[in-house]
Amino acid sequence: MLDSLTTEIRSFYSLQDLRENVEENIAQCKALAEEYSQWLGSLLRDLESEHSNEEWFKRVSALERYAKKGGGQKESEKKGGKEKALAEWVAIKGVMLNAGDQGEIEILFDAIDEIHRKIEQLTKVKEAIDDLERLALGKDIVYVAYVHDGVPEKIVLRHKKGSEVLEKFTYAANFSMIKEP
Repeated sequence: MLDSLTTEIRSFYSLQDLRENVEENIAQCKALAEEYSQWLGSLLRDLESEHSNEEWFKRVSALERYAKKGGGQKESEKKGGKEKALAEWVAIKGVMLNAGDQGEIEILFDAIDEIHRKIEQLTKVKEAIDDLERLALGKDIVYVAYVHDGVPEKIVLRHKKGSEVLEKFTYAANFSMIKEP
């Protein structure tokens, strides 16, 4: 699945390398969101015959259509900034447990919502790269990026060793000596 769920420092030797990395992460996220959406749809179809008249199922079905369009949960489904839980969860040493279908539905919604947020962040980074390309910084730049969960959050511009910038700071002197008779 996604192999970039870490915090790391990565060097990119061109904006094109950085752009390709971001575009690859966007493609991975979109594929994963699609996979989870299909899983969610399949689960809901399987549960429809048992639970179609229950209020929670009607609410989830409406949310599923909204999530497929690329959005997360609707604002009306949030209470005081906190999302309305579908299932009853039990905390055991910091891990939340649930043994029902509603729990599985809830974690799929949470994952899809988080992936869509990540796609938004990556899209903003891609737009920032477009802006950097317009600045024409040159080819002697290394882009050192702080990458958190696959999203470059900070970028340091470093000059490659041996570039003309380093050459500007070299010391050159000519000495002349007078020969004494």
